[in-house]
Amino acid sequence: MPIIEIKDLDFAYNGEAVLQNVNLTVQQKDFMAIIGPNGGGKTTLLKLVLGLLTPVKGTVRVDGKPPREASPSIGYVPQDVHTNRSFPITAIDVVMMGKLDPKKRLSRQSAANRRDALDALERMEMADHAGRKIGMLSGGQRQRVFIARALVARPKLLLLDEPTASIDTRGQADFYRLLRELNKDITVVVVSHDLFAVSHHIKSVTCVNKKLHYHAQNEITGELLEHMYSCTVEEVCPVELVVRSKP
Repeated sequence: MPIIEIKDLDFAYNGEAVLQNVNLTVQQKDFMAIIGPNGGGKTTLLKLVLGLLTPVKGTVRVDGKPPREASPSIGYVPQDVHTNRSFPITAIDVVMMGKLDPKKRLSRQSAANRRDALDALERMEMADHAGRKIGMLSGGQRQRVFIARALVARPKLLLLDEPTASIDTRGQADFYRLLRELNKDITVVVVSHDLFAVSHHIKSVTCVNKKLHYHAQNEITGELLEHMYSCTVEEVCPVELVVRSKP
């Protein structure tokens, strides 16, 4: 069963079309990058997969279920995670928030939950920073903590929106290496503005500019990347003009 299946989807804000006739199937253990111009619909697509938005037309299924029913199977790291750096919360406290049950007003910080949180930090190579205040960490370290928070519930699908925006160039390679390790167990979908940085790690690319074009790993070439970057929100993505069908 595909982890994500979108059929004949349209979405609009206040009557203005944002996504049109979107069809996409994401298989288990894929590592997919979503690229496209600003305003092309990338973040909107993620929110539809999360069930935060409802399509005007068409269907979205995650792990064979409507998105809201599948929410326990989805881990999500949004584009802008704003933190008050003076707020006295530690890295492990942030990760344990991923264990909160929205149906309960109060949740015990059990020993089992703490062990799970430490395991998630370990996977992101942040266990040594478990007791540090979140405001004392670097941008890259904080992002790893937020991913650990998404992982602590053991999702099948991890969605990340511009995860390297707060990470310097040197740290990006290590960050994507960690995501590739996570991809051995779960499906990873990353919205990225820099396809060249992520291209060595991904297995497929989806270009979103109102409409959607999917490309498997064996289609990702230097020429393809160059054409992807020439795409603007006012025009149809030129990528499919350079992709040739295989004999």
